[in-house]
Amino acid sequence: MTTYAIEAEGLVKRFRETEALAGVDLAARKGSVLGLLGPNGAGKTTAVRIFATLLRPDGGRARVAGHDVVREAGVVRAMVGLTGQYAAVDENLTGTENLLLIGRLLGLPRREARARAAELLERFQLSDAAGRATKTYSGGMRRRLDLAASLVGRPSILFLDEPTTGLDPHSRGELWDLLRGLVADGATALLTTQYLNEADVLADDIVVIDKGRVIAEGTPDQLKSQVGGQVLELRPVLADDLTRVHALVAEAAGPQTQIEGETITAPVKDPELMPTVVRTLDREGIAVGELALRRSSLDEVFLALTGHRAEPDGDGDVAAVRDGEGESEGEREKAVSRS
Repeated sequence: MTTYAIEAEGLVKRFRETEALAGVDLAARKGSVLGLLGPNGAGKTTAVRIFATLLRPDGGRARVAGHDVVREAGVVRAMVGLTGQYAAVDENLTGTENLLLIGRLLGLPRREARARAAELLERFQLSDAAGRATKTYSGGMRRRLDLAASLVGRPSILFLDEPTTGLDPHSRGELWDLLRGLVADGATALLTTQYLNEADVLADDIVVIDKGRVIAEGTPDQLKSQVGGQVLELRPVLADDLTRVHALVAEAAGPQTQIEGETITAPVKDPELMPTVVRTLDREGIAVGELALRRSSLDEVFLALTGHRAEPDGDGDVAAVRDGEGESEGEREKAVSRS
């Protein structure tokens, strides 16, 4: 028996002249969260849609729970749930009616579908709003209902494509707690996100792709150690000294030294950097308000790997959108992915 719930070997997908995936290898362990990170248009949504049987690969292999996504698509669909970047619920239906509709589409008897809807509404803290039209729900409530809809068929594997896009921090935290609970119950999740703190908190393992290729993989801590290392943070007492201090630190630490608000950050490649900076600032008579060493954040790792910071984007993969495989089509086929 395979220990992996999701696997890809040499996965390739082309849209006309654009190669969205150029030989991707990845694997998600059973009962874990695999974070799939990358810049906008890197191929994340394309990979998710292939795993969910909404797209056919042009090369390589993809397996879900050991089943080939092309040759055994029906079997795969019975095992997975998909939640995309936007809540795909019918705004004119109530919360109960939305879940009941999914249950009936999945072939559940009416009584069983209604019981399952009530169970999920309670689990996702939506029972009080069950009889209200979904258009009256807040953004966080809609996302919870959307995730609940993905679970009507009791899938063991979840594909979450930027599920917290547009949510406020409180609603995002609620969704994190729900996902932790699902994984604790034995589910496996593949999570794409542009919120790197989200991947840092939730993901057991991370794969970073860029231009359709894997450029790094490992646990969050491994990536921070291998790519980021430590970061020097420094804040001068006088804001007027900021530019001057930046130049002095950059001379010692290199061009990756940055000004972030009132703080200067620099990657630590030499253990002598901090004492060197302290001596330099003392010699120049510059007073320091804060000085510290910390581990790199996942955002800084992402910057080091891709050359820029992650930016939330609601358009899906560029290649997919250009070829008519945008988010709207993926969401229209969402009921299929839950069956």
